[in-house]
Amino acid sequence: MMNFPSDNPFLSRRSFLETGSAAASATTLALAAGMPVHAANGSENLKLGVVGCGGRGAGAANQALTADDKVTLHAMCDVDRGVMDQAREILDKNKPGRVDVPEERRFSDFEGYKRVIAECDVVILATSPGFRPQHFEEAVAQGKHVFMEKPVASDVNGIKRVLEAGKAAKAKNLKVAVGLQRRHQPGYQDWIKRIQDGAIGDVLTMRALWNGSSRPGKPRLEGESELEYQVRNWYYFTWLSGDHNVEQHVHNLDVANWIKGEQHPVKARGMGGREVRNAPENGQIYDHHFVEYEYADGTLLYSQARQIPNCLRDISESAIGTLGRANLMQREFTISGPNKASKRFRKNEDGHQLEHYPFFKAIRENLEHNEAERGAMATMTAILGRMSNYSGQDVTWDDAMASNQTLVPDDLVDFSSPAPVSPDENGRYPVAVPGITDPFKVWY
Repeated sequence: MMNFPSDNPFLSRRSFLETGSAAASATTLALAAGMPVHAANGSENLKLGVVGCGGRGAGAANQALTADDKVTLHAMCDVDRGVMDQAREILDKNKPGRVDVPEERRFSDFEGYKRVIAECDVVILATSPGFRPQHFEEAVAQGKHVFMEKPVASDVNGIKRVLEAGKAAKAKNLKVAVGLQRRHQPGYQDWIKRIQDGAIGDVLTMRALWNGSSRPGKPRLEGESELEYQVRNWYYFTWLSGDHNVEQHVHNLDVANWIKGEQHPVKARGMGGREVRNAPENGQIYDHHFVEYEYADGTLLYSQARQIPNCLRDISESAIGTLGRANLMQREFTISGPNKASKRFRKNEDGHQLEHYPFFKAIRENLEHNEAERGAMATMTAILGRMSNYSGQDVTWDDAMASNQTLVPDDLVDFSSPAPVSPDENGRYPVAVPGITDPFKVWY
């Protein structure tokens, strides 16, 4: 299976300088929270491997090296050799003396992720999400600690695989972190505790928004295979990204499940489509999603994920209760009603950095740390909404989990392998059509 970045594949030195600045502030927050900034016990060096070296994979590697000064980057893998080499160069300049990845530990073939895992103690899994379940399974089978980016799968079958691998990791006492960084930001932790402690009374409804910017699709390059093109343009193919309501909106949906005490919705009713992103390079995914989720106790969650240029941008969560309303914005949180309050985020409260401290602390001190199930539940919440939107039907959690929907093939050996979806004679790909698409089956 391949290894490909889950973000912009080309990194800049400026982006790493900005990351370093944020990391310094995050270190201050970590100290205030009583977390170790380096190895808490012992002096054993940990070998770090990265599978998927794009912006998020390289960024997570930088943050791991910041969180524990006894970690060395030891092996890397990406099917785009240029992306991997550039990431290694920038990391080496940003963390001098901490990068030891000679030619023999750089892999760019489809099986390279197995060799990275074999070489290292801790692995970062940051390819496009469709491959996450297989990579996670392999890391657990080899007995390695894992930091994996969100979302953790793109289909129902992948969710089940992650859940089983997560159980196996727990049985082996392996530590597993998932890149849902809001969970590790003090502002979110404080405000959600207030909600759960009754600051707005009983929660009746919630709203989760990821109405943000739109990234361009990538035109086809001359001579590349169909599979190579889809992997390079992964964001626009559902089997690779899950659609943008899974790939990005998973953060907000995870917050809603968190507010509900780690419950997940039992039903989704939604609508969505492609209003402006209809070019061949826009692949299969929608540009807008709206879902009404229902929890077992009747609480409703209204979810929006929109990526249409020149529209209102709002990435936030909110909850309405019997006593008032809580708003969780990116920079300021508020509560209305008798327990009225407001709080601004601390400057550079960087969850991407903060999430690595408890992970490495758990490794060093042998503490329980397994976020696999939580990551799977958040991802499945997003997939449930996509299934409803693509079909135009009410979809229950139980029916979705019983479907074993599988979008990602296991038999890809190199870029000559057939892609799971093919374009028509005009270069356009099959898109789910509400009222026609079966929510539980592959539509292409």
